[in-house]
Order: sequence, then structure tokens, then C-alpha cells
Amino acid sequence: MIRPPGLMAISDLHVRHPDNRRLVEDLYPGSSGDWLLVAGDVGEFVADVAWALRLLSERFATVVWVPGNHELWTPADDPVQLRGEARYRHLVGICRELGVVTPEDPYPVWEGSGGPVTVVPMFLLYDYTFRPAGAPTQEAALERAYDAGVVCADEFLLHPDPYPSREAWCRARVDETAARLAARDRDVPTVLVNHYPLVREPTRVLRHPEFAQWCGTELTADWHIRYGAAAMVYGHLHIPRSTVYDGTRFEEVSVGYPREWRPRAVRPAPRTILPVQRAPETTRGGHRAT
Repeated sequence: MIRPPGLMAISDLHVRHPDNRRLVEDLYPGSSGDWLLVAGDVGEFVADVAWALRLLSERFATVVWVPGNHELWTPADDPVQLRGEARYRHLVGICRELGVVTPEDPYPVWEGSGGPVTVVPMFLLYDYTFRPAGAPTQEAALERAYDAGVVCADEFLLHPDPYPSREAWCRARVDETAARLAARDRDVPTVLVNHYPLVREPTRVLRHPEFAQWCGTELTADWHIRYGAAAMVYGHLHIPRSTVYDGTRFEEVSVGYPREWRPRAVRPAPRTILPVQRAPETTRGGHRAT
């Protein structure tokens, strides 16, 4: 029996890994009307990102993409050597050729079951404000990460050009996105989509707390409330789960690397965001995940 169309989500496809590439090749909608939200980290090479989004856009009714940190890397062996803002805009241009919705496009409205909701793809980056306990400054947090040997590759591969720093780029993106959200139709709930969680709580379960500083910004801590979110979709942490903060569902939908997903009992697949399938068990202050 074919189910009704759904608003689906997935992230962290990392298609440079052959097993992950095969996962994407086998990824089909369960209904001809399915939308797919892709919350970043499709891959590091521009050609890989284009390949995956082209394939998915041919299968799903609508594909919405936001960049992860890996798409913004400039690997030395990628033929496309664009950096920073120029690299991001180049990927946006590819998406527009494919009909894929990006953070630079008008926000689409999901009218299917569980709707209407305004789907808000966002590109916000991070600003080192998710610091580990006992590290009151960005400099102290980075020093602790280097001492622990837990340093994100962004420090070497994600260039902020033309901004003076990644945190400056983050703050510019936050300001621009907040202005667009303020102008939305406030009578329609939102589904907020970003590579990073909008609140710090999901990072509390990281094995290495030093890594949290590359996982978001305190500037968005109340956005799920302020902007009427029915759900917030993110990836990056490679800890797929459903949680609730302040009454809002947060859905971490990452696939992750083969070594991470192979031991799981269930093969990675897009998660249904709408219509709601079941209530998540975790609430702010708890860590019971579904």
C-alpha cells in the first residue's frame, strides 16, 4: 500500500565513501509526492554534491538542501578550488540548475499531511560559543581542543573568505536569516532546517565536549520558539535521534560514516518529519532518545 506523501529528512550522506554512495543510489521516495530535506554534508567535492542532489531531485517531488561544513571545505584535490562565500554561492548555483531549494531561495510551503508549514532552509555556521565547561573564551576553548587532540578539520579546510573569520561569517548569516524570518507569514508554523542544532543541548552527549564549539551558536538558542517551529531538523553530530526542547521536536537525521551506521539494526533511511509518526521521548533536561 502506497502511503500519503511525507516531508522527509536526511543528512550527512558523505558520498565519498562507497557504501554511503550506494545508500544514496538506493534511496527512493515512499510516495511520489515526498519532499526531501537534506541537512548538509552531502560531500566535500563539488562534483559529488552535484551528483547526489541531481539523483535525489529526479526522484523526490521537492528537494531542499542546506550546506554542512564538508560542502564548504576546499580540499586540495578538488578541481573546484573556490573558497568560502564563493564556494557556497557556486553550490547554490548548481542547486538552482537542478531545481533544488537552498537558503537563498523563497521559503517553500509544505501543504501535505501535517501542513501547512513554511520550510526554512538555513545556513548559519558556528561561532565557538558552545564552549566546554571551564573555557570562558574562544581562545581557551580552542586551546583545550588542541590539547585533547579533538580539532575539527574546518580549522584547516573551511575558509571564511571574504569574512575575517568563520565566526564573523556566522554572525552575518544569523543577521540575514533573522531578518528573513521576521518577514515570514507568522500565521504558518515553520520547519527549521540547519546543519547544526539551534540549541546547545544536543551536544551534551558528545563523547568529546571540546568538539561542541564547532556545532552551532548561542545566537539561535530561542529561534525554535521565536519563529514558531513545529520541528527543527539538523545533522552534523552523527547521533540520529528525536528530542524535544520547549515543546519543539528536534530531529537529528544524519547517516554518518559507514563505521557508524553499519552496526545499527536498521539501515539508514530518510526520517518522516510530517505527518508526525510518534512523539519523541526526550525533553529538555533529559536524554531519553528515540
